[in-house]
Amino acid sequence: MTNQELIALFDQQAQGYDQQWARLAPINGGLYFLLESAFAALPEHARILCVGAGTGREILHLAKVFPRWQFTAVEPAPAMVAVCRDQAEKAGIAARCTFFTGYLQDLPPSAPFDAATSLLVSQFLMDKAQRIGFFNAIAQRLAPGGLLANADLAADLQSPQGQAQLALWFKVMSQALPSADALARMQNAYRQDVAVLPPAQVAALLAEGGFTGVFPFFQAGLIHGWLGQRQGD
Repeated sequence: MTNQELIALFDQQAQGYDQQWARLAPINGGLYFLLESAFAALPEHARILCVGAGTGREILHLAKVFPRWQFTAVEPAPAMVAVCRDQAEKAGIAARCTFFTGYLQDLPPSAPFDAATSLLVSQFLMDKAQRIGFFNAIAQRLAPGGLLANADLAADLQSPQGQAQLALWFKVMSQALPSADALARMQNAYRQDVAVLPPAQVAALLAEGGFTGVFPFFQAGLIHGWLGQRQGD
């Protein structure tokens, strides 16, 4: 799937995206809950970069817990950005947010960020070098020692255990999908358009992208989360 096709897909889903995946709220809530502690030591006026922000659910959560933080949401799908902005306005946090429609490499230069999130984004980069470059681009936007919380689908699909995990995951996904055809399309997308790698390989890509001390801090189903720190210059 090309970048433009991926943008068109998310634009099409934007208005009903949060409602469609509402049944996964316990998973997302657990991720955000642990993210609070992962980022708790950041400065009182921390600046957070959210790459592939989507509808901005992690921004809404973190902004409520940390009322003086500032957020920059980077998202290539215009309809997703519109929903993100609308949600922020309704929550009364839009003044603390910058919304950028596009890719990280096109974001205008700014002061370094204290931390970044990238949740279920890098898995759409099928090429290993491109995925490493994506992580490195985030690292370059962070202050030395800045944190990255990254989450992606991960499993060793070459093993029987990985295949069992995938089968269970599709059962979970089927609860949020409208039909068997929609599930079949998702299964096909996982084969062609999503780079589901073993967790250790994703951690290694983060390290190659410029992050040190990478460790897993979350798992629910196929969603794994890692925390890493930008390597010193």
